[in-house]
Amino acid sequence: MVTIYEKREVVRVRPATTADGEAIRAIRNHAVATSTALWTDTRQSPADAAAWLAVHLTRGSALVAEAGGRGGESADVVGFAVYGPWRDLDGYRHTVENSVYVREGSQGLGIGRALLGALVDAARAAGHHSMIAGIESGNAPSVRLHRRFGFTQVGTVREAGLKFGRWFDLTLMRLALED
Repeated sequence: MVTIYEKREVVRVRPATTADGEAIRAIRNHAVATSTALWTDTRQSPADAAAWLAVHLTRGSALVAEAGGRGGESADVVGFAVYGPWRDLDGYRHTVENSVYVREGSQGLGIGRALLGALVDAARAAGHHSMIAGIESGNAPSVRLHRRFGFTQVGTVREAGLKFGRWFDLTLMRLALED
């Protein structure tokens, strides 16, 4: 578990559980509806979200950041991070791709940094060789975040995805997880 202190609020990063499913789904579905971070228009249903999370929980590749919880209050999930296979073929089995999402209104507080750091540590501990980030090229904060952790840009795929009636470029970044 990672604990950070941002703007006098304690934020903890911990492994996700099934109880976090609805909060994760809400953050993800908000990103689907309002951002170019996820190139899909399909929001997750509760059943789809539970099945998706179950795969990550089995793999041990899902984390959440929670804030609050002082004085008997329950903590709120303010972000999540997962990693999963980059490609399905067995030759890629040691390479994973990350996803980090922070709840609307909680960006810029260091939550993404805490989540990505913990996720990189978890992928290293699991014995993975490299981590890939596929980022919408105009998402400068995400590119900067990944650079802070040592990710290097390995390419850009022009007009790789379509969302909101527009084509978007995909920046690919890579981090070596083994020395």
